[in-house]
Amino acid sequence: MIVNAAAYHFVTVSDPDALAARLEDMAGAARLRGTVLVAGEGINLFLAGPEQGIEDFFAQLRQDSRFADIRVKYSHSGAVPFATLKVKVKPEIISFRREHADPRGRRAPLVDPPTLRRWLRQGHDDQGRRVVMLDTRNRQEVEYGTFAGALTLPIARFTELPQALQPHRDGLRDATVVSFCTGGIRCEKAALWMQAEGMDNVLQLDGGILGYFEQVGGEGYRGRCFVFDQRVALDPQLQPLVDAAQPD
Repeated sequence: MIVNAAAYHFVTVSDPDALAARLEDMAGAARLRGTVLVAGEGINLFLAGPEQGIEDFFAQLRQDSRFADIRVKYSHSGAVPFATLKVKVKPEIISFRREHADPRGRRAPLVDPPTLRRWLRQGHDDQGRRVVMLDTRNRQEVEYGTFAGALTLPIARFTELPQALQPHRDGLRDATVVSFCTGGIRCEKAALWMQAEGMDNVLQLDGGILGYFEQVGGEGYRGRCFVFDQRVALDPQLQPLVDAAQPD
C-alpha cells in the first residue's frame, strides 16, 4: 500500500533554490515521487511512496524549525500516482497575484470540519447567520464534486477569482462565508484577500475538502474531490476514482 501525503506551509524562505535542492535530495533518498513547489512564501508538497519513506521525509523536514509544525493530510492507493519526482521554484506556491493575501503575517479565521458539519446540519452558524460555502477552485475541479448548494465561480484559474466574485459580494453581506478548496492553500489566500477587501464575514475551512473528508466524512458534500495526480478524484473515504498503474 502506497501512502500519499499532501502538505503546505507558509513561511519565509530566504533561499528557495537551496531549499528546493535539499527537498529533492530528501525525497529521492526516500524513494518518493510527486511534486514539490518552493517559493519565498513557503512550500507546497504532493508526495507518494512507501510508508517508511513518507515518515522519514517528514521527520527530517520537521527538524527544520521553519517546518516543525507542518500539517500533513494522508491517503492511500495501490500504486504511486505520480510518474516522476518534480521539484520547482516558483514566485508563489499557489499563484494569486493579489496584495493582502500573504498568510505569513496572519491567517484568516478558521472553521474546523466538525463545527462546519454541525452548521450545515442546522442550516446556520452559531449566531444564527446563514452559511454560504464558497468554492475557490476552478470549474474543472468543481465538476467532480462540491458542497451541496455551494457558490461556485466560472473560473479556469485561481487568479480569476476576485473578478468572478465581484457580482456576488452584495448578496453575501448577511451570510457567514466559508471559503474552501482541495487542501486549504487557495482558500487560505482567498479568505485573507476577501477580508482585506472589506468582507469581514469570511472564514476558511481548516484543511480544505480533504481535511473535511478525513475528519468527518462526506456529509454535505456531493461527489468526489479532484486531486492533482493520476488518481483523478477521491471519494469521502479518500478512495481514488482511478488507481494508478503499478510501477515498473
